[in-house]
Amino acid sequence: MNYVEPIRSKEKIEQMKVELKKNGTRDYLLFLFGINIGLRISDIIKLKVKDVLNSDKTMKTHIEITEKKTGKIKRFKVNSTLTEELYNFIKDKGMEDYIFKSRNGHNQHITRERAYIILNKTSKKVGLTEVGTHTLRKTFGYWFYQQTQDVALLQQLFNHSSPSVTLRYIGINQDEIDKAYDNFCL
Repeated sequence: MNYVEPIRSKEKIEQMKVELKKNGTRDYLLFLFGINIGLRISDIIKLKVKDVLNSDKTMKTHIEITEKKTGKIKRFKVNSTLTEELYNFIKDKGMEDYIFKSRNGHNQHITRERAYIILNKTSKKVGLTEVGTHTLRKTFGYWFYQQTQDVALLQQLFNHSSPSVTLRYIGINQDEIDKAYDNFCL
C-alpha cells in the first residue's frame, strides 16, 4: 500500500475541482464531500439520498452514519457550500438512490477502487503525487488544523488515540521535519 498525503495547496485543490467537474458532477461532489467532511471513502460512497434529505426533500442539518471501520455512530454538520452543491445534485433523485452511484448495474454505489482511479487519474493531470482515497480525509484534517489550530477537536473528529497520531496522520509532523531539513546546513 502506498502512503498518501493531504493536498497542502489551495491552488491544487481548486485545480482538482475544475478537472473533476469535467468528468461530471458526481466525481466533483465525491471530492468536495471528502475534503469538507473528513469521512473515510468507504463511508462516503455508501451514502444514500435519504441519508442527507428529509422526507419533504429538504436538506438535513446533520448527517448521521455508522462508520464502517469503527462501527461507531458519527454525526456531523454539512457546511453551506457543500449543502448547496449536494442539494442541486440529488434533489431529483429517489430517496433510496446512492449519491455516488455507479454507472454499472442498478442502483449500486461506486467502489472504493473506482474512487481511487478517479482521484489518482485527476491528481496526475494537476501534477500531484501520493494521492489516493485517503487523501480526501487527510486534506480535510490538514486544512481544518490550519484554520483552527485545534488538534484536540480534530483528534476527536478522527477518533484518534492521541494528538501526536493526528498530527502525524495529517502530515504536520512531516512538514515540520521537512522545514527543519530546509533550514539545516553545515
